[in-house]
Amino acid sequence: MKQGLYVLLALIAGVVAGALIRAGAPQGVADAAGLLTSLGDVWLAGLQMTLVPLIVAVLVSSIAGLQDTLTAGRQARRALIAFAILILAAGTFSILATQSFLAVWPVAPDAASALVAAAGAGDAAAAAAPLGLGEWLKSLVPTNVVKAAAEGAILPVVLFACVFGFAAGSLPAERRAPVTGFFTAVADTMLVVIGWVLALAPLGVFGLALSLGLNTGLDAVGALGQYLAVVCAVTVASILIIAIGGTLVAGAGPAAFLRGLAPVSVIAASTQSSVASLPAMLKSAMGPLEIPPKLAEFALPLAVAMFRYTSPVANLAVALFVAHVHGVEPSLGQLVAALLVAFAVSVSSVGLPGQSSFFASVAPICLALGVPVTVLPLLLALEVVPDIFRTIGNVTADLAVTAGLDRAERRSDT
Repeated sequence: MKQGLYVLLALIAGVVAGALIRAGAPQGVADAAGLLTSLGDVWLAGLQMTLVPLIVAVLVSSIAGLQDTLTAGRQARRALIAFAILILAAGTFSILATQSFLAVWPVAPDAASALVAAAGAGDAAAAAAPLGLGEWLKSLVPTNVVKAAAEGAILPVVLFACVFGFAAGSLPAERRAPVTGFFTAVADTMLVVIGWVLALAPLGVFGLALSLGLNTGLDAVGALGQYLAVVCAVTVASILIIAIGGTLVAGAGPAAFLRGLAPVSVIAASTQSSVASLPAMLKSAMGPLEIPPKLAEFALPLAVAMFRYTSPVANLAVALFVAHVHGVEPSLGQLVAALLVAFAVSVSSVGLPGQSSFFASVAPICLALGVPVTVLPLLLALEVVPDIFRTIGNVTADLAVTAGLDRAERRSDT
């Protein structure tokens, strides 16, 4: 939380400083500011270099490790199926809702151009050229996965990692362990590197924001404010949907579900951590919601470990906003690709720290849509606000899906 506030303050300070220098600072000051903007570019490159190895490593280790959960029994299979259905439904809702928001309330062209120009993103229109269905299907299977990664074709890389993970998961335990151990070690190593890079986040974001202020003054501030409004609105709408679903399936009744959810939401908003909210969720589940302790103690930790309901919602909203400011209208194939990538990275983002999870989760979706990721660090500085709603949505969904599993268990026992 404190790091996020520092980054947010760096964004504000950079934009203001850049605007003041643009308004008429001596040439020496402008030259020094130019050096700081290059440091921002270096910091961004440091984030980008970890993207592909981190996504591949965490996907392989996570999917290969699903084998033990899938064989754990009926409850585990029901939980995983519920997680998958809800994640896909949430992602589909996000695409429809975000596209609708931006159609009704488009970003002003001047503000969008200022944001893109300041980030040095260039023109994404050519990269986002839609493919025909046949070409899109052929592009899913890479003949050279290393080449696909180098060219930014993230969906084939994600597909390869998923297939590799399922294949590794089918091996006997003694042969699977070295594979999962290797990729887990790679993921942990990438997290250490990301930790080093993110330690410099205030400086890096200040450099990028300084470039924003130097190039455009305060013209892009409106676009950043609109970004916050759109992402938060879509996320809150998804929270209301899952909360209503929870009240409908809770065996103890709608009022009991809301009573149990209230204290959990307060902790989620203050800590921005589903893990930190787990004790409160267990207390609410076994208290007001009247869920049997055995089921609550199994389903809720599993949900915290493997289920991120708001991940596809918010991540797709961010990526679609980035596409919008670039003037890109994704094709149906690109939207399907973005949804599949969002589904995959919602699994791979589990356990990542908030800021590294933002970049590692949203950047592959942007690449699937054919837009650059250079705007993301500026948006990362604002993540401290949407992250509150992300966490509230996650704990709400955890309680709702546990209540649904409880109802399913009661029906199967009668």
